[in-house]
Amino acid sequence: MPLALDTLAAGRLIPAAVVGIALLVLLITKVRLHPFLGLTVASLVVAAIAGLGMDKALAGFAKGFGDTAAGVGTLIALGAMIGKLLADTGGADAIVDAIISRSSRRSLPWAMAGVGALIGLPMFFEIGLVLIMPVVLLISRRSGVSLIQLGIPALAGLSAMHGLVPPHPGPLVAVNALNADLGITLGLGVLIAVPTIAIAGPLFARYAARWVDVPAPELFDSTERDEDRPRPSFRVTLATVLLPVVLMMGKALADITAAKGNPVRSVLDFLGTPVIALLIAVVVSMVTLGRGARMSAKDIASSVEAGLPPIAGILLIVAAGGGFKQTLIDTGIGKLIADWVAGSGLSVLLLAWLVAVLIRLATGSATVATVTASGILAPLVSTLSPGETSLLVLAIGAGSLFFSHVNDAGFWLVKGYFGLSVSQNVKTWSVMETLLSVVGLVLVLLVDLVI
Repeated sequence: MPLALDTLAAGRLIPAAVVGIALLVLLITKVRLHPFLGLTVASLVVAAIAGLGMDKALAGFAKGFGDTAAGVGTLIALGAMIGKLLADTGGADAIVDAIISRSSRRSLPWAMAGVGALIGLPMFFEIGLVLIMPVVLLISRRSGVSLIQLGIPALAGLSAMHGLVPPHPGPLVAVNALNADLGITLGLGVLIAVPTIAIAGPLFARYAARWVDVPAPELFDSTERDEDRPRPSFRVTLATVLLPVVLMMGKALADITAAKGNPVRSVLDFLGTPVIALLIAVVVSMVTLGRGARMSAKDIASSVEAGLPPIAGILLIVAAGGGFKQTLIDTGIGKLIADWVAGSGLSVLLLAWLVAVLIRLATGSATVATVTASGILAPLVSTLSPGETSLLVLAIGAGSLFFSHVNDAGFWLVKGYFGLSVSQNVKTWSVMETLLSVVGLVLVLLVDLVI
């Protein structure tokens, strides 16, 4: 009887996912429907085919939309404010000039990969993206180097750290669920992440820039800034940009080293919460950047306000992507696929990667893929050594990065910031994510031969 139920469920859920995603791509690329509308329509179609009631479908879509808007949306808005202040005060120019003066055209992509990895170490991918995008866009425009050749390495650094290195939520949950050693996992994660970033970032970007050649959007360009007006120094600007990074790193270290209830940990936990850290950074930047450029209070307020309209469309698309993802989760598509793979006879590390890949493809969420795969594979840990358990965590993390596409909010975030079409985003961002995943798995299997 259970087998019959599984077969019946598969007969509805798999076609629902395939038809929904195909329809979404068709509506956006052929019908030219706005992605926000396309995501909404596709969500309802998936729910209808899967047999999910329209009341539940609408409630699930609204939940996913609201959760994404409240979380990622707030971070995008705060990051956009900082980005606009960086542009209008000349702070971004100070960073751009410093990087360009210290790097050749050939080494710029490697410098951006390093910046992306550094910022991505303690931060969510979305937060790191909104902080680094003004710098990427301006360096591309100033140096004449392709936006793709600079942007892909930065994204690779951010994404690899997000999927492979604790204390990001996904890897940290996997560490706890599988009872892995945090120190071993962190060390192996960094060891595997560095060559993975190099291959999927600067090296792949050389080819991606040939496939897709687009100018850097004027998203964070300054509005008629007086070049004779003083601008913040490089050190002040860099300290301001890294402030939220430091606050979130402090929270991560406190969570690892201090006991719950410790007053210092409580303070750092509050200050390092992503929304609070970025909010503090906005307020501080109004002083350090605005006053550093001798802007009046009115000009500072106008600059902060002007940072929001350009990202309004991005916010709606990203939030709708969260709604679409929630619909896929509510239908049970991810769980069905995971249960199928868990019954196979594959090696543990390859099985872990494959489970995470399929859940990632079905739900669009790297964190959901990591958490779900960890729960499925937890019973197998008793047969593994501490080193192998840490590699299991990393195999799951690598699988969670596989082929970001239209059901991933990050897909729409990158597309919006880079000004790409859906097909261009697939050729660059989606392929880069796949490279990160596959190279990460290969390196995990190679390290396993040694351990």
